[in-house]
Amino acid sequence: MRLSHVTTQTSSFAEEIDFYATYAGLAIQRDMRPMGANIVFLANAEGDTQIEVIDNPDAADSGNANLSVGFVSEDLDALHATLTADGFHPTDYVSPMPQVRFFFVKDPAGVNVQFM
Repeated sequence: MRLSHVTTQTSSFAEEIDFYATYAGLAIQRDMRPMGANIVFLANAEGDTQIEVIDNPDAADSGNANLSVGFVSEDLDALHATLTADGFHPTDYVSPMPQVRFFFVKDPAGVNVQFM
């Protein structure tokens, strides 16, 4: 068994897609908008675990404080600086052991995203 996807419902549909494309480097793998559903699946490549974004105008966009989605970044410092410059509020770096360093930032739907 493998993890297929993680779903986020948001009232910030376009912004959510742009966030994962811009900062996590994901591309749309499946787009259901031409079939009349505002649902998009993003991933690094076909067959990879996906982020499913569903347009829901009634979504609270408050995320879940106990859930996060994690990504490995090629340049953590540059990404932190870019997110900050683009108006996001990444946390300070966390380093629970010398070889591990990461930070969190909320996506437009309020989901905690960890970059390491």
